[in-house]
Amino acid sequence: MQLSPTSEAIVAATAGVVAEHAEDITRAFYPDMFAAHPELMRVFNKANQAIGEQPKALAASVVAYAVNLIDPLAPDFTPVLNRIAHKHVSLGISAQEYTIVGRHLMKAVGTVLGDAVTPEVAAAWDEVYWLFGCALIAEEAKLYALGGTDPANPWRKYRVVEREEESDEIFSLLLAPVSGDSPTHRTGQYVALGVDLPGGERQPRQYTISSGPRGDTLRVTVKRVRGVDGAPDGQVSNWLGDNAKPGTVLDVSQPCGDVVLEDTDDPVVLVSAGIGITPVAAILEDLSRRQPDRTVRLFHADHSHDTHTLYPALRRQVLAMGDARAQNWYEVGADDAPTLHPAKAGLMDLSSVDIPDNPVVFMCGPLPFMNAARKALLAKGVAPERIHYEVFGPDLWAQNPDNATD
Repeated sequence: MQLSPTSEAIVAATAGVVAEHAEDITRAFYPDMFAAHPELMRVFNKANQAIGEQPKALAASVVAYAVNLIDPLAPDFTPVLNRIAHKHVSLGISAQEYTIVGRHLMKAVGTVLGDAVTPEVAAAWDEVYWLFGCALIAEEAKLYALGGTDPANPWRKYRVVEREEESDEIFSLLLAPVSGDSPTHRTGQYVALGVDLPGGERQPRQYTISSGPRGDTLRVTVKRVRGVDGAPDGQVSNWLGDNAKPGTVLDVSQPCGDVVLEDTDDPVVLVSAGIGITPVAAILEDLSRRQPDRTVRLFHADHSHDTHTLYPALRRQVLAMGDARAQNWYEVGADDAPTLHPAKAGLMDLSSVDIPDNPVVFMCGPLPFMNAARKALLAKGVAPERIHYEVFGPDLWAQNPDNATD
């Protein structure tokens, strides 16, 4: 897809101004759209709106797509587009909603930029939006079809069949479809859970499938979100913590996500922190079952051994494999932690660890943690294109200039 010559010239001339005000535009866009279409609050994550991450992610994506259209040397936008499409499908977003979003987004552009938005400028950026939107609609249609999902009815009913308390704040739910088979998922993917909250609100949240493919069930591991600095507690995580017991029926999306384990023999390096252990747990479970001789190095950082989610299963899987090694870092109690390999105290430091040659790397954790881990891996000679990451919530990875150029 490409812009018309007239629009390309206008976008090239105005891209800098739009980029400068992109976050202001998206901050104006969301309240206006939700005021006109409150039903869309049932699709969008209110927490991400409140802390400003969703507007930042949308602003970065639209600007990056526009730059990709006008600059032949810009990084390939396809991976970003695919990732957004997966997020949208997990939330059940429909093609019809792009018309609503487009109308209110262009209105916000006019509100923020004022007289600078001539009819010609408005038409050019409307063209950018619809090229972007149509590319997403096409990719999302493909994902819905591959998942056997009707976009008009994107949720499947699952029953909680088991609940495991992993720690005071973290629990795992084993889910089985109420009828039919559980859709096939790839190791590393996630699902959204749609929850009807007290007062009539509905909110979706995405959770990694923390088990490998099992055919009849899937497991999600949830951390209760506790508000800090005056922020409220997480609505969905705490509702699930209080209410999701064996027998509870939940709305679950089709599995989505593009950070997945491929069928190769390459060494695997897994880097995680805190609840970021969940995709790592799925990958290790799958590898221990299907490729027990594959080289695996697991590096994990946590507050303490007591908060190290899924540790017993991870330990069993490492022991069952021929060339798997694990190293943990704990901020508290590292010297006394009963771990397979002595834990190290403090924050993760990859500078002194051995990394196998030409590995494929999977990372999950807070963005500052992943940025630091990535720099350490690059310093050890790992190729940037072999470092894959998963972000919980809006993807702001490319906001870091060191990451955006890879």
